[in-house]
Amino acid sequence: MKVWLDILTPKQVMFFKPLVDSLMTGGHDVLSTSRDYREAIELAKIKNLELKVVGRHGGEVKYDKLRASASRVFELAELVQAFEPDLAITFSSPEGARVAFGLGIKHYCFNDSPHATAVSKLTAPLTDLLFCPWIIPYSVWNEFGLPKTKIVRYKALDPVAWLKRTTSQLHPKTRDVFYRNGNKKKILVRLEESKASYLTESSVKKNGYLFLDSLVKSIHDMANIAVICRYSDQVTKVKERYQDKVTVVGNVIDGTSAIDSCDLFIGAGGTMTAEACLMGKPSISIAPISFFVERYLVKSGLLLKALNPTDLVKLATKTLKDPHGCTIQKQNAKLILEKMEDPIQAVMRYILAHQ
Repeated sequence: MKVWLDILTPKQVMFFKPLVDSLMTGGHDVLSTSRDYREAIELAKIKNLELKVVGRHGGEVKYDKLRASASRVFELAELVQAFEPDLAITFSSPEGARVAFGLGIKHYCFNDSPHATAVSKLTAPLTDLLFCPWIIPYSVWNEFGLPKTKIVRYKALDPVAWLKRTTSQLHPKTRDVFYRNGNKKKILVRLEESKASYLTESSVKKNGYLFLDSLVKSIHDMANIAVICRYSDQVTKVKERYQDKVTVVGNVIDGTSAIDSCDLFIGAGGTMTAEACLMGKPSISIAPISFFVERYLVKSGLLLKALNPTDLVKLATKTLKDPHGCTIQKQNAKLILEKMEDPIQAVMRYILAHQ
């Protein structure tokens, strides 16, 4: 069987790497494509995942997104037509969905983020099967034109796909992330995906920096704070704004290893926050929106939600001073992770049954 995967983000690199390995081990012919997007391309190199780069990320302006997507569809169509795959697998790639539909290729789509409505509108109606965590109601996908019969839910959050396969050994590139003072507690911060279509208002985009302002002002003397940026403009802004009070992680690193080395994780997005929670790390969400995965983690007791900058400082200070609570957190996370199934095995069952 020939399988084409469109892998667009660092999360998708982590998620699809074990699937690509399983397919190739099973003797299937695999084509993995991506776009010119710094984090995805560099992480793929770290993970030894070979990607064919087609097109680029469109940035944050709607017109630029449209032009980049249209151009990428054209380039992908030629490449995929020549490859002649039997199956396309994407993590809700608009270009992947359009090309698969246009060429009459069966399309399996993953999506744990229905709050990203633009992407869901462009992909869900065109997929043959949509795979998602069990915590997302069928009715949500019905709103995007997808009937229940085309939805496969798995009993897991997406980071399980790599956490069940990951050792705790640090990747060499993460060793100097918290270099400043090894005796202090370590806080790892992941900024928001500021160029995502679902974060369009400038007031929302600035939200993460307001939280970080309070954290740095109140806690930098008692803890090392490292900030993982998504885009080059974020790297520049954080360096200018906080100077030597934080460590800016400008290079793409193995996020799992970075989480493993910290004492507290603070996330403005979704994937690394869920990953940290399932790894048993004390975690606080400062995400500007609410979504299904976040609500599940809060309800499960694995995640705290900071409602404002003052709240963040209080929660962070309390967490860093509570070693017993951290131990309980790790135990609870281990129990929850062990009960979750492997999403990769879920999709492999369908691939093997329908090849």
